Amino acid sequence: MGVANRRSVAWAIAQVLRENGANILYVFKDEELLEKNRGLIGADAKAIVCDVEKEADIQAFGARVQDVFPVVHGYVHSIAFANYSEGVKPFHETLRKDFLQAVEISCFSLVETTNQLKELLSEDASIVTISISTTKMASENYGYMGPVKAALDSTVAFLAKSLISERRRCVRVNAVGPGLLKTSSSAGIPGYIDAYLYAEKAIPRKSALATEEPANVAAFLLSPRSSGVDAQTIVVDAGMSINYFDREIVRTVSSNGGK
Repeated sequence: MGVANRRSVAWAIAQVLRENGANILYVFKDEELLEKNRGLIGADAKAIVCDVEKEADIQAFGARVQDVFPVVHGYVHSIAFANYSEGVKPFHETLRKDFLQAVEISCFSLVETTNQLKELLSEDASIVTISISTTKMASENYGYMGPVKAALDSTVAFLAKSLISERRRCVRVNAVGPGLLKTSSSAGIPGYIDAYLYAEKAIPRKSALATEEPANVAAFLLSPRSSGVDAQTIVVDAGMSINYFDREIVRTVSSNGGK
C-alpha cells in the first residue's frame, strides 16, 4: 500500500520483493492512481483500491484482498499525508482538521487496515510501516508530521502486542525509519531540499540515503530472517544521527559567523 510512482518508498520495496519471488498485491487510493501506475507495476500485476479516508473502502478492504490472496504473509503500509498547501506554519498554529487528517491517513489507517486483514494473516505474517528516523527533533519544515509519526511508532508497539493477545503468536509489526530521501512526496514539503542537502553533509559517508536502502530493510523485516524483531522502529539513516557535530559542518557554521 502506497505506490505513488517509481520514486516512492513503496515501489522500491516492491522491487526488492519481486526480485525475491514475492507475489504482490498493490493497493492504490483510487482507480485513477491505479491506472496511472499500471505501466509501472505491469499489465498483469494484481491491484485493488482502498481510500483509507472512506469508511466503505476500509470495510471492504479485507474482502478485496481475500478475493486475490486468501492468505497474507506480509503487509507493507507506506502511506502518509500532510496538508502543506498553505506552507508550514508554527506548530502551535496547526489546524485541527489538518492534524486529524494526517493522523487518520498516516497512522490510524494502519490499525484499521490491519484489523481488516487479521483473519487472512498467516501465523508468521509480518507487517511493516514506514516512519521517520527520529521524532525527537522539532524540524520546522516537517511541522506536525513529527508528532504524527511519533504516534505511528507507538502504534506499532501496541498493535504488535494486540495481535499477539489474540493468539496470533508469530505475527510481527515493525516500522522502518528512513533518514531524508529524495521522493516525490518529500518534494512537497516546504524547505525539504535544504534539509536534504544538509543530510548529505551530516551523513558520515557524505552521500545521501538511497531509497533502496530502507527498502532492503523493509524486505528483511518481512522475511523469516527477522523473526526475532518485533514492535520496533528500525532506523536507516546511514549514521546521520551520530554525526550532527561533524567537524566540517561545525567549521562551516563557525566560519560564517553562525549565519
